[in-house]
Amino acid sequence: MSYNLLKGKKGIIFGALDEKSIAWKTALRCFEEGAQIVLTNAPVALRMGEINKLAAACGSAPVIGADVTSMDDLKNLFEKSMEHFGGKIDFILHSIGMSLNVRKGKHYTEMNYEWNQKTLDISSMSLHKVLRTAWDMDALNESASVVALTYIAAQRVFPDYNEMADAKALLESVTRMFGYYYGVKKKVRVNTISQSPTRTTAGSGVKGFDGFINYAEKMSPLGNASGEDCANFCVVMFSDLTKMVTMQNLFHDGGFSFTGVTQAVIEQMTDAK
Repeated sequence: MSYNLLKGKKGIIFGALDEKSIAWKTALRCFEEGAQIVLTNAPVALRMGEINKLAAACGSAPVIGADVTSMDDLKNLFEKSMEHFGGKIDFILHSIGMSLNVRKGKHYTEMNYEWNQKTLDISSMSLHKVLRTAWDMDALNESASVVALTYIAAQRVFPDYNEMADAKALLESVTRMFGYYYGVKKKVRVNTISQSPTRTTAGSGVKGFDGFINYAEKMSPLGNASGEDCANFCVVMFSDLTKMVTMQNLFHDGGFSFTGVTQAVIEQMTDAK
């Protein structure tokens, strides 16, 4: 069902890879709610994914490749997006994360620091670069909304999440810091959404993912939030209904983040004895 929450708004969606991606689902929901969008991802991801299929489903949305670690690429992205829209931008979704140490099986205590720098650059400082580019180019409209996807491992230890926990903590810090300056300058909102473990292509690559997603389901009073649920939340954050929400880390996890233990987990542990 559409409520026209984003009618007349224009936004950039970073990170849609395939139909499992939260960014993919969010792009579809934004379009359904009346938005015009531009899709972007790293050139290698564009070759691997099916983003042209998504573009067609979103009213022939432009697909503009951009390496988020490159200021030149980001400048080109914003220039072409504003040219396409005929004006400034109302919302941005940052759905980007990559860990070389996880991909290559390096334990947290033995991480390769050169790989770690790339992880932080792609997964965290890329948000700073996106916001800096928009700031320098005055590319965002007043009261625009920026959302980045994060995970509760930024606050709590999940061993197999590895260096991505550090990356998400940095991402959330960038959100608060840049959110302050952008709020003062143009009332632009910058927030993170801390999503439940979700069966995306990237998420499923984390060691022990199946076991953990089942655990999270048992630990969440409402159950795990789906990718579709997250897309709906993003739409609300992009809309004018949340104009006074900024610099927040918003947990979207069925209650997992504030639950100490559930009866289902107690019973499972009791049965295990």
